[in-house]
Amino acid sequence: MPMNLVHDVDGLPRIILTEPTGSSAEVLLYGGQVVSWKNERREELLFMSSKANWKPPRAIRGGIPICFPQFGNLGSLEQHGFARNRMWSLDSDPSPLPPANNQSSVDLILKSTEEDLKIWPRCFELRLRVTLSAGRLTLIPRVRNTDNKAFSFMFTLCNYFSVSDISEVRVEGLETLDYFDNLNNRQRFTEQADAITFDGEFERVYLSTPTKIAIIDHEKKRTFELWKDGMPDAVVWNPWDKKAKALQDLGDEDYQSMLCVDSAVIETPIILKPFEEWKGRQEISTVSSSYCSGQLDPRKVLYGFH
Repeated sequence: MPMNLVHDVDGLPRIILTEPTGSSAEVLLYGGQVVSWKNERREELLFMSSKANWKPPRAIRGGIPICFPQFGNLGSLEQHGFARNRMWSLDSDPSPLPPANNQSSVDLILKSTEEDLKIWPRCFELRLRVTLSAGRLTLIPRVRNTDNKAFSFMFTLCNYFSVSDISEVRVEGLETLDYFDNLNNRQRFTEQADAITFDGEFERVYLSTPTKIAIIDHEKKRTFELWKDGMPDAVVWNPWDKKAKALQDLGDEDYQSMLCVDSAVIETPIILKPFEEWKGRQEISTVSSSYCSGQLDPRKVLYGFH
């Protein structure tokens, strides 16, 4: 299946993945970041800020940024770590993953540099495989310890979903779970709602989450199904109006058409001994739904159509 490496007007090399039904994905070498995923009707499924800063060393707000080896300010490094604003490389040896057959995919790698070792003195290899297939986008991140001592890290795939109207969106699969509320001094609470809906700023880290989470967009009659493995936590974030105005790289009204639901390892960081490797996996698929008229069984959304 085709894979094209192109250089944009902004100078950032990007890989364009396509597949036979007409869907596409675009991945930057900068940050190893997926910045576009379009379905077979060429509809963009990922949100990108109208004020996104495309000039290194700034992070790009939108798509699927990678937070490594730190999430947020939970450590001594810059916000969300440094992987999202480093230049990655094409990975010529993605072993031990099997080669992808009949799918469009790319393998990327980020290795620790002397610059990184000054701020985070641990040798590592961070790999990412991005695979596009009909109606599905799969990301497989891997971290290998190439140091002579153990280290720990956090990891997050920040999924910026494009939605029609945030007030018409609900998230299912996180009910009854414990979460840290970042708007309330990271206090721990238990989710009481049957489904998560949005009417103001929202920033929570849900713990010990299921492998599947459903993001139901009533207006577009579309459901994103987020399936994840090896990343037990889930971050749900929307800045709402005041915070959106305060963020320089986010348009004032952008909050209305975005929702972040992230696959994450935050509460209990991964510990790797020398030469050990951690692997995660995330699949996002879309299903057309008439959920608002009760035609889509929410249990099928949560537990799969396979």
